[in-house]
Amino acid sequence: MSARFPSAVPDLADSVGYIRSLNKPSVADVLRAAHRDGRVAVQARCGVGSQAAQLRLLQDLEEGARPDIQTLTIDAHTRMRRFAQASRCVKANPQDLNGYPLVAHGWQRGRELNEATQAPIQIRHGSPHPWALFEVTIASGITAFEGGGICYNLPYAKNFPLSESLAVWRDVDAVCGDLARQGIVVDREFFGTLTAVLIPPSTSLAISVLEAWLAAREGVRCLSIAYPQGGEVIQDVATLRCIPRLARRYLPGDAHVYPVLHQYMGPFPAERPRADALIFYGALVARLGRATKVLTKTHQEAFGIPDTHANLEGLATTGLAATSLLDFVTVNEDQVSEEADWIEREVAELVEPILACGDPRAEIPQAFADGRLDIPFSASRLARSDIIPMRDPTGAIRYLTSSNLPFSTATSRRNQSLLEASGPGPRPDLIEQLTRDINFFAGPGDPSITVGRR
Repeated sequence: MSARFPSAVPDLADSVGYIRSLNKPSVADVLRAAHRDGRVAVQARCGVGSQAAQLRLLQDLEEGARPDIQTLTIDAHTRMRRFAQASRCVKANPQDLNGYPLVAHGWQRGRELNEATQAPIQIRHGSPHPWALFEVTIASGITAFEGGGICYNLPYAKNFPLSESLAVWRDVDAVCGDLARQGIVVDREFFGTLTAVLIPPSTSLAISVLEAWLAAREGVRCLSIAYPQGGEVIQDVATLRCIPRLARRYLPGDAHVYPVLHQYMGPFPAERPRADALIFYGALVARLGRATKVLTKTHQEAFGIPDTHANLEGLATTGLAATSLLDFVTVNEDQVSEEADWIEREVAELVEPILACGDPRAEIPQAFADGRLDIPFSASRLARSDIIPMRDPTGAIRYLTSSNLPFSTATSRRNQSLLEASGPGPRPDLIEQLTRDINFFAGPGDPSITVGRR
């Protein structure tokens, strides 16, 4: 492995030997089994600063809820490669960290966590330059690593060059391809949630498809495409069902591609009953959309980092809604099919010009500079954030303005007509409407959480 790592890790051969010695399934194994059985694998988010607290948290979740996949959510210092600062926090006040500092703790402690759980672990982080974290991840025997050069750059970093983040993530994917050829399959999940604020489905899927395409070119064979629940059931179900179709269209046939749903990532209701209802709703959408995995939320989302008990209850609520017990709940399949066709069309209009050029990896930064690709409300100066999303009368997310996105006239007209479907009468000003749409479930007078609103 690279000398860019700040401290020594075992070489790749040692890590491969260690991974093979583990008596546990990989995340890729869990996803394959869930897909085969037609069920939704359940995963919670968790990450705290101290080794003892993180170990206890993982064990408590496993004992109390038996999630299919466990998580190490990485702290902000590690994400931004402030390893010395993370180390100081570990020694002085680990409770001040907003996640687990794997690089500071080191690969031996990573292995300790890995060996303490029966369920496999995934690393979730948000780093545009993840190389050091990736090295410790593999040395820890953890074979699921979320992120990509776009989705873990533009939503998180202010001015990190896209060309640099894409190059570093290419190195990550190249190692994953090498590991796959040795029989060690690393799940690479792409964070289609992006900024988590009114993300139109085609924007989420287009970014993930491009990152998955780049990863597959390096030999990655387990690709998870994640989508954030938007809040309108037809659109959410249609988006999830698009993912296998898009995979067949753009990705190699020997890659395993899995749809993943993030339960609602926007502002959460503060009232416990409404929060629980939203969690249940998200799990139901995952099942109706045929997701392979769902990432859970808790009733404490409105107040900060949830405690263990809230995580356990979120897992239990999700597990109930994601079972065959509720197979009698259905959606209008004609509406889902029509919505999916349009989503797939929008994705094609965004990604096909990029894939058709000689070097998509070089074209992507230029496409963001030109506005042919864009992300709403991005933290980065490298995304224009010129597109304005808005909810139509059903709650589905549409493009109020698409700026320089290369949409056809038919696509633009459909978005406009759906937004205008509320009929005549005065409309709130733009800021007021966006605020309402962002607080779709959390604000006063928010809509009922129902299975079918059309």
